[in-house]
Amino acid sequence: MAPSAVTEIENVEQAVVAKSKSTANRDHMTPLQAISQGTCLPGVPLYSDMEKQRHFMLSHMAAAFRVFARKGYTEGMSGHISVRDPENPHTFWTNPLGRHFALLKASDMILVDYDGVAIGGNMSRPANAAGFLIHSAVHKARPDVIAAWYIPFACPTDSHTHSPAGKAWSSFARPLEMLNQDVTYFYGEAQAVYKEFGGVVFSEEEGQRLAAALGPKGKGMILRNHGLLTVGSTVDEAAYLYTLMERSCEVQLLVEAAAANGVPKVYVPDEAAEYTFRMGSDPESLYWEFQPDLEFEEEVCNGAFKE
Repeated sequence: MAPSAVTEIENVEQAVVAKSKSTANRDHMTPLQAISQGTCLPGVPLYSDMEKQRHFMLSHMAAAFRVFARKGYTEGMSGHISVRDPENPHTFWTNPLGRHFALLKASDMILVDYDGVAIGGNMSRPANAAGFLIHSAVHKARPDVIAAWYIPFACPTDSHTHSPAGKAWSSFARPLEMLNQDVTYFYGEAQAVYKEFGGVVFSEEEGQRLAAALGPKGKGMILRNHGLLTVGSTVDEAAYLYTLMERSCEVQLLVEAAAANGVPKVYVPDEAAEYTFRMGSDPESLYWEFQPDLEFEEEVCNGAFKE
Protein backbone atom coordinates (compact mmCIF):
# COMPACT_ATOMS: atom_id res chain seq x y z
CA MET A 1 0.00 0.00 0.00
CA ALA A 2 1.33 3.43 -0.95
CA PRO A 3 2.10 5.77 1.97
CA SER A 4 -0.55 8.37 2.67
CA ALA A 5 0.12 12.10 2.54
CA VAL A 6 -0.15 12.16 6.34
CA THR A 7 2.52 9.44 6.63
CA GLU A 8 4.82 11.37 4.27
CA ILE A 9 4.38 14.54 6.33
CA GLU A 10 5.14 12.63 9.54
CA ASN A 11 8.30 11.20 7.97
CA VAL A 12 9.45 14.67 6.95
CA GLU A 13 8.74 16.02 10.43
CA GLN A 14 10.71 13.17 12.00
CA ALA A 15 13.64 13.86 9.67
CA VAL A 16 13.59 17.54 10.62
CA VAL A 17 13.55 16.68 14.34
CA ALA A 18 16.43 14.20 13.86
CA LYS A 19 18.46 16.82 11.96
CA SER A 20 17.74 19.39 14.66
CA LYS A 21 18.93 16.99 17.37
CA SER A 22 22.05 16.19 15.36
CA THR A 23 22.83 19.90 14.97
CA ALA A 24 22.20 20.51 18.67
CA ASN A 25 24.55 17.69 19.58
CA ARG A 26 27.27 19.16 17.38
CA ASP A 27 26.80 22.52 19.06
CA HIS A 28 28.15 20.92 22.25
CA MET A 29 31.25 19.58 20.48
CA THR A 30 34.48 21.38 19.77
CA PRO A 31 34.67 22.56 16.14
CA LEU A 32 37.26 19.86 15.40
CA GLN A 33 35.01 17.18 16.88
CA ALA A 34 32.02 18.48 14.94
CA ILE A 35 33.78 18.30 11.58
CA SER A 36 35.30 14.86 12.26
CA GLN A 37 32.83 12.12 11.34
CA GLY A 38 34.20 9.17 13.28
CA THR A 39 37.52 9.32 15.14
CA CYS A 40 38.37 12.97 15.80
CA LEU A 41 41.54 14.44 14.35
CA PRO A 42 44.13 14.98 17.10
CA GLY A 43 44.82 18.41 18.55
CA VAL A 44 47.86 20.57 17.84
CA PRO A 45 51.00 18.67 18.96
CA LEU A 46 52.71 19.94 22.09
CA TYR A 47 56.07 18.80 23.45
CA SER A 48 57.31 19.00 27.03
CA ASP A 49 60.86 19.25 25.66
CA MET A 50 61.36 22.88 24.53
CA GLU A 51 63.91 21.97 21.87
CA LYS A 52 61.45 19.53 20.28
CA GLN A 53 58.67 22.12 20.47
CA ARG A 54 60.91 24.78 18.94
CA HIS A 55 62.01 22.49 16.10
CA PHE A 56 58.40 21.53 15.41
CA MET A 57 57.41 25.20 15.12
CA LEU A 58 60.39 26.18 12.96
CA SER A 59 59.90 23.17 10.69
CA HIS A 60 56.30 24.14 10.07
CA MET A 61 57.40 27.74 9.54
CA ALA A 62 59.87 26.64 6.85
CA ALA A 63 57.22 24.39 5.29
CA ALA A 64 54.80 27.33 5.15
CA PHE A 65 57.36 29.35 3.20
CA ARG A 66 57.77 26.51 0.72
CA VAL A 67 54.02 26.15 0.32
CA PHE A 68 53.77 29.86 -0.38
CA ALA A 69 56.58 29.66 -2.92
CA ARG A 70 54.64 26.93 -4.72
CA LYS A 71 51.56 29.15 -4.71
CA GLY A 72 53.54 32.00 -6.31
CA TYR A 73 53.73 34.38 -3.36
CA THR A 74 57.45 35.19 -3.76
CA GLU A 75 58.82 38.48 -5.02
CA GLY A 76 62.42 39.49 -4.44
CA MET A 77 63.20 39.95 -0.76
CA SER A 78 59.62 40.74 0.28
CA GLY A 79 57.62 38.71 2.74
CA HIS A 80 58.12 37.38 6.23
CA ILE A 81 56.72 35.06 8.88
CA SER A 82 57.36 35.39 12.59
CA VAL A 83 56.89 32.77 15.31
CA ARG A 84 57.10 33.56 19.01
CA ASP A 85 59.71 31.44 20.79
CA PRO A 86 58.01 28.86 23.07
CA GLU A 87 60.52 29.32 25.90
CA ASN A 88 61.32 33.04 25.71
CA PRO A 89 58.07 34.81 24.74
CA HIS A 90 59.73 38.24 24.35
CA THR A 91 61.68 36.94 21.37
CA PHE A 92 60.52 35.64 18.01
CA TRP A 93 61.89 33.77 15.01
CA THR A 94 61.78 35.14 11.48
CA ASN A 95 63.22 34.35 8.07
CA PRO A 96 66.55 35.63 6.71
CA LEU A 97 66.45 38.52 4.28
CA GLY A 98 67.08 37.63 0.64
CA ARG A 99 66.71 33.84 0.72
CA HIS A 100 64.08 32.27 -1.54
CA PHE A 101 61.05 30.86 0.25
CA ALA A 102 61.34 27.54 -1.56
CA LEU A 103 64.82 26.93 -0.10
CA LEU A 104 64.12 27.72 3.54
CA LYS A 105 64.75 25.18 6.29
CA ALA A 106 64.22 25.25 10.05
CA SER A 107 67.95 25.90 10.54
CA ASP A 108 67.80 29.10 8.44
CA MET A 109 65.63 31.05 10.88
CA ILE A 110 66.83 33.98 12.99
CA LEU A 111 65.88 34.70 16.62
CA VAL A 112 65.42 38.40 17.42
CA ASP A 113 64.38 40.23 20.57
CA TYR A 114 61.98 43.15 20.93
CA ASP A 115 64.86 45.58 20.44
CA GLY A 116 65.57 44.14 17.01
CA VAL A 117 68.83 42.47 18.04
CA ALA A 118 69.57 39.08 16.50
CA ILE A 119 70.34 36.82 19.46
CA GLY A 120 70.19 33.30 18.05
CA GLY A 121 69.66 30.98 15.16
CA ASN A 122 71.34 31.45 11.81
CA MET A 123 72.78 34.98 11.82
CA SER A 124 74.69 34.68 8.56
CA ARG A 125 72.09 36.98 6.99
CA PRO A 126 70.06 39.87 8.43
CA ALA A 127 66.33 39.88 9.11
CA ASN A 128 63.92 42.24 7.32
CA ALA A 129 63.88 45.63 9.12
CA ALA A 130 60.33 46.55 8.10
CA GLY A 131 59.20 43.05 8.94
CA PHE A 132 60.70 43.33 12.43
CA LEU A 133 58.80 46.54 13.18
CA ILE A 134 55.50 45.01 12.07
CA HIS A 135 55.94 41.70 13.86
CA SER A 136 57.33 43.11 17.10
CA ALA A 137 54.36 45.47 17.36
CA VAL A 138 51.87 42.64 16.73
CA HIS A 139 53.55 40.34 19.27
CA LYS A 140 53.63 43.08 21.91
CA ALA A 141 49.99 44.01 21.36
CA ARG A 142 48.69 40.45 21.08
CA PRO A 143 50.22 38.04 23.65
CA ASP A 144 47.84 35.36 22.33
CA VAL A 145 49.46 35.46 18.90
CA ILE A 146 52.14 32.85 18.33
CA ALA A 147 52.63 33.39 14.62
CA ALA A 148 52.11 36.18 12.11
CA TRP A 149 52.31 35.89 8.38
CA TYR A 150 52.75 38.92 6.16
CA ILE A 151 53.59 39.52 2.52
CA PRO A 152 53.76 43.10 1.26
CA PHE A 153 52.26 43.88 -2.13
CA ALA A 154 53.40 47.42 -2.90
CA CYS A 155 56.57 47.77 -0.85
CA PRO A 156 59.31 47.54 0.28
CA THR A 157 61.01 46.36 -2.91
CA ASP A 158 58.74 48.26 -5.29
CA SER A 159 58.57 45.22 -7.57
CA HIS A 160 55.59 42.97 -6.98
CA THR A 161 53.95 40.50 -9.31
CA HIS A 162 52.79 37.94 -6.73
CA SER A 163 49.34 37.57 -5.15
CA PRO A 164 47.57 39.98 -7.50
CA ALA A 165 44.14 39.55 -5.89
CA GLY A 166 45.30 40.82 -2.49
CA LYS A 167 47.18 43.66 -4.17
CA ALA A 168 44.11 44.65 -6.18
CA TRP A 169 41.59 44.45 -3.33
CA SER A 170 43.84 46.37 -0.92
CA SER A 171 43.53 49.39 -3.21
CA PHE A 172 39.87 49.72 -2.16
CA ALA A 173 40.68 49.82 1.59
CA ARG A 174 37.47 47.86 2.19
CA PRO A 175 36.80 44.69 4.18
CA LEU A 176 35.94 41.46 2.44
CA GLU A 177 32.20 40.87 2.24
CA MET A 178 30.47 37.74 3.52
CA LEU A 179 29.87 36.29 0.06
CA ASN A 180 30.43 32.59 0.73
CA GLN A 181 31.08 30.04 3.46
CA ASP A 182 34.88 30.26 3.40
CA VAL A 183 35.18 34.01 3.89
CA THR A 184 33.00 33.81 7.01
CA TYR A 185 36.17 32.70 8.82
CA PHE A 186 36.88 36.46 8.82
CA TYR A 187 33.45 37.38 10.15
CA GLY A 188 33.00 40.42 12.39
CA GLU A 189 35.97 41.52 14.46
CA ALA A 190 38.13 38.76 12.98
CA GLN A 191 38.75 41.09 10.02
CA ALA A 192 40.23 44.58 10.05
CA VAL A 193 41.26 47.24 7.53
CA TYR A 194 44.27 49.52 7.96
CA LYS A 195 43.29 52.65 6.04
CA GLU A 196 46.61 54.50 6.14
CA PHE A 197 49.57 54.09 3.85
CA GLY A 198 52.88 55.81 4.50
CA GLY A 199 55.26 53.68 2.46
CA VAL A 200 57.77 51.23 3.86
CA VAL A 201 57.28 50.57 7.58
CA PHE A 202 60.49 51.99 9.03
CA SER A 203 59.09 53.54 12.21
CA GLU A 204 57.99 51.95 15.47
CA GLU A 205 54.92 54.20 15.53
CA GLU A 206 53.69 52.82 12.21
CA GLY A 207 54.05 49.27 13.50
CA GLN A 208 52.06 50.21 16.61
CA ARG A 209 49.26 51.70 14.49
CA LEU A 210 49.10 48.51 12.43
CA ALA A 211 48.81 46.40 15.58
CA ALA A 212 46.12 48.70 16.99
CA ALA A 213 44.11 48.47 13.77
CA LEU A 214 44.21 44.67 13.92
CA GLY A 215 42.53 44.82 17.32
CA PRO A 216 42.32 42.24 20.09
CA LYS A 217 40.29 39.71 18.06
CA GLY A 218 41.65 40.26 14.55
CA LYS A 219 42.77 37.25 12.50
CA GLY A 220 43.34 39.03 9.21
CA MET A 221 43.82 42.59 8.05
CA ILE A 222 43.77 44.36 4.71
CA LEU A 223 46.40 47.09 4.48
CA ARG A 224 45.44 49.88 2.10
CA ASN A 225 47.66 49.96 -1.02
CA HIS A 226 49.84 47.37 0.65
CA GLY A 227 48.57 43.85 1.14
CA LEU A 228 47.40 41.36 3.73
CA LEU A 229 48.32 40.43 7.29
CA THR A 230 47.16 37.33 9.14
CA VAL A 231 47.91 36.03 12.62
CA GLY A 232 47.32 32.81 14.48
CA SER A 233 48.09 30.69 17.51
CA THR A 234 50.21 28.45 15.25
CA VAL A 235 52.18 29.19 12.12
CA ASP A 236 49.86 26.74 10.35
CA GLU A 237 46.79 28.77 11.31
CA ALA A 238 48.36 32.05 10.22
CA ALA A 239 49.53 30.53 6.92
CA TYR A 240 46.18 28.93 6.12
CA LEU A 241 44.35 32.17 6.89
CA TYR A 242 46.68 33.99 4.53
CA THR A 243 45.90 31.61 1.66
CA LEU A 244 42.21 31.93 2.50
CA MET A 245 42.33 35.72 2.59
CA GLU A 246 44.19 35.90 -0.71
CA ARG A 247 41.68 33.55 -2.36
CA SER A 248 38.81 35.50 -0.84
CA CYS A 249 40.19 38.70 -2.40
CA GLU A 250 40.20 36.92 -5.75
CA VAL A 251 36.58 35.81 -5.32
CA GLN A 252 35.54 39.30 -4.18
CA LEU A 253 37.03 40.82 -7.33
CA LEU A 254 35.18 38.30 -9.51
CA VAL A 255 31.93 39.13 -7.73
CA GLU A 256 32.55 42.88 -8.09
CA ALA A 257 33.02 42.43 -11.85
CA ALA A 258 29.72 40.54 -12.12
CA ALA A 259 27.92 43.06 -9.90
CA ALA A 260 29.19 45.90 -12.10
CA ASN A 261 27.25 44.27 -14.95
CA GLY A 262 24.03 44.34 -12.97
CA VAL A 263 24.12 40.95 -11.25
CA PRO A 264 22.92 41.48 -7.66
CA LYS A 265 24.95 40.14 -4.74
CA VAL A 266 23.41 37.73 -2.24
CA TYR A 267 25.16 37.83 1.14
CA VAL A 268 25.50 35.12 3.77
CA PRO A 269 23.00 36.01 6.54
CA ASP A 270 24.62 37.28 9.74
CA GLU A 271 23.33 34.37 11.81
CA ALA A 272 24.74 31.80 9.38
CA ALA A 273 28.04 33.70 9.06
CA GLU A 274 28.47 33.90 12.84
CA TYR A 275 27.65 30.19 13.27
CA THR A 276 30.08 29.13 10.55
CA PHE A 277 32.79 31.34 12.03
CA ARG A 278 32.21 29.90 15.49
CA MET A 279 32.19 26.30 14.27
CA GLY A 280 35.13 26.55 11.87
CA SER A 281 37.49 29.40 12.65
CA ASP A 282 39.09 28.04 15.81
CA PRO A 283 42.83 27.36 16.31
CA GLU A 284 42.69 23.57 16.08
CA SER A 285 40.50 23.47 12.98
CA LEU A 286 42.58 26.15 11.25
CA TYR A 287 45.77 24.25 12.13
CA TRP A 288 44.33 21.22 10.36
CA GLU A 289 43.17 23.26 7.37
CA PHE A 290 46.85 23.81 6.52
CA GLN A 291 48.01 20.22 6.99
CA PRO A 292 47.08 18.93 3.48
CA ASP A 293 49.33 21.57 1.89
CA LEU A 294 52.09 20.88 4.41
CA GLU A 295 51.91 17.11 3.89
CA PHE A 296 52.05 17.55 0.12
CA GLU A 297 55.09 19.81 0.47
CA GLU A 298 56.80 17.24 2.70
CA GLU A 299 56.24 14.57 0.05
CA VAL A 300 57.56 16.80 -2.74
CA CYS A 301 60.75 17.90 -0.97
CA ASN A 302 61.25 14.73 1.08
CA GLY A 303 61.00 16.70 4.32
CA ALA A 304 63.95 19.00 3.53
CA PHE A 305 62.32 21.89 5.45
CA LYS A 306 62.89 20.02 8.73
CA GLU A 307 66.69 20.30 8.48
